[in-house]
Amino acid sequence: MTKPFRFGVVAPLMTDVPTWRDRVRRIADSGYSTLLVPDFPLTQPAPGPMLATVAALTDLRVGTWVYASPLRPAWMTAWEAHSLSLLTDGRFEMGIGTGRPGIEDELRDKGLPVVPPNERLAQVRETVETLRDLDGPDRRTPVAMAVLGPKARALAAEVADTVTFALGDQPRAEVARLAGDFRTGDIELALAVPVIGDTVAPHMAPPDTDPAPLRAADALTILPDDPAAAVEEIQRRREEIGFSYFVFGADFAERFAPVVAELTGH
Repeated sequence: MTKPFRFGVVAPLMTDVPTWRDRVRRIADSGYSTLLVPDFPLTQPAPGPMLATVAALTDLRVGTWVYASPLRPAWMTAWEAHSLSLLTDGRFEMGIGTGRPGIEDELRDKGLPVVPPNERLAQVRETVETLRDLDGPDRRTPVAMAVLGPKARALAAEVADTVTFALGDQPRAEVARLAGDFRTGDIELALAVPVIGDTVAPHMAPPDTDPAPLRAADALTILPDDPAAAVEEIQRRREEIGFSYFVFGADFAERFAPVVAELTGH
């Protein structure tokens, strides 16, 4: 069954705080569902305070895109997620994954243990299970998982409400194959689009990302910057693959507000 469209914005703090708050308010007025923040220690404020600020300023849903499981004990991530869910009246969504490429160096720099991928996946499971225990029977904080390999996809099918894929230049056909495992269930399929036209969103892809090879590969990590063409391509991705939740960078949010309005009817 086709799920309704919704749209999220990854809005890192790249300016002074008042300018960022003004941007958050404009995003809230532009038809988006969710404001998301990345988990980049020392280059961004911590996700929890940022999201609590957004929830106090707006009626948006808020979420992490995404917690890196090796950076904190599982119980600490779960406690923060449950607290945000409680304090935002259920508007928080916990995005979590095993960490971006190169996170091993970051862990060493911070004096944290460098654990192999299978242990990082176990941390994700423990975090979700702890969150469910903290939520209890009367609350269910939505969980979004960023996955790619078969073990991560299997865990997401078991515990996640939303699934996104850690994509680069994989062609459309390969992504459709990955998504096929989830199309028969009730899981929401999300697609992060870090590149629009020739512009790369901060904290969503490496800054040296080259859009040309993405276009040549028919990768789904890029959209045309023409609004009409973007609307057509987003509709195609939902109809053919099942993606219904699209996540853009904040630099594109206002420019793509007409796209969001057309596809959501707002």
